[in-house]
Amino acid sequence: MKFLVIRFSSIGDIVLTTPAIRCLKTQYPNAQVHFLTKSSFKAVTEANPYIDQFHYFENDLNTLIDELKTENFDYIIDLHKNFRTAIIKFKLKKPVLSYNKLSIQKWLLTQLGINTMPKRHITDRCLDALQPLGIQNDEQGLDYFIPDGKGIQPNDIPLAQMAGYVAIVIGASYFTKKLPVKKLQALCEQINFPIVLIGGKEDTNDGEAIASIDPIKIYNACGKFSLYESADLVRRAKLIISHDTGFQYIACAFNKKVLAIWGGTSPLLDVEPYYGKKQLQLHGETIVYENFIVPKLTCQPCSNYGTKKCPKGHFKCMQLQDTNNIAATAMRWIK
Repeated sequence: MKFLVIRFSSIGDIVLTTPAIRCLKTQYPNAQVHFLTKSSFKAVTEANPYIDQFHYFENDLNTLIDELKTENFDYIIDLHKNFRTAIIKFKLKKPVLSYNKLSIQKWLLTQLGINTMPKRHITDRCLDALQPLGIQNDEQGLDYFIPDGKGIQPNDIPLAQMAGYVAIVIGASYFTKKLPVKKLQALCEQINFPIVLIGGKEDTNDGEAIASIDPIKIYNACGKFSLYESADLVRRAKLIISHDTGFQYIACAFNKKVLAIWGGTSPLLDVEPYYGKKQLQLHGETIVYENFIVPKLTCQPCSNYGTKKCPKGHFKCMQLQDTNNIAATAMRWIK
């Protein structure tokens, strides 16, 4: 049986689909699993051993559809559900299994503050889509694979961080998902442990400003490493502190402890750090993640994915984050 699984973006959302991909491949007899995503997210899944073949969308949807038609899939599994996937499903004319995107419920929550969300994590909803095939959650959590030789090298980080460090992911796709630089500086100042700042090239200047308060304790890795190398920095960290970003979920894939900081988005949208029961067993009774949310804000969450500016203008969801509490939790967890 040949399956086409579709998830175009983004890093975190793709990582959150990986249990569905793994369970389909390992539980359905002789399953051939093809995966369709944007070419810009190739490094998120290209090393995944549970995917037999990849298809990448660039700009030409018609050419892509012609390519997909030649595969003669038995099923399309839509884990994105947008206009493009609707066209693909219509053109391929194959049986479809789709996850519940909860678009109406999310709109009610973000626009009117009416919470009708089912309190079921997006990863579990992706797995729910496969129930007609007899697929069940294997409780092994998320997947992220780094190819041999694509991680960091021993001399890639300074001596001060080699004995252990806290990784702080300072970037995010939108402004309302990020702590302001001054808050990040305060957080780093309050953590008495070596720190590695993780982010893309767009975060380099912010990283420099944060690291300037203590250039020995804080290493700015933003923009210096590939996605694989940055993921390896996450894998080697004692603890990860992250906004709502893909690295938060990559950290979960490596079964690392996570302190998740929430601004314009929220776990109320049924997305937060995700671990399988088999992962949690390795931690015993220890708590593996904690969400940090400013309490009693009626305007949060304000969007599904974040926005370029605070709709209310005050940005209280990040400006009022208690960095003392976050730092104190970090210090307790790394002891």
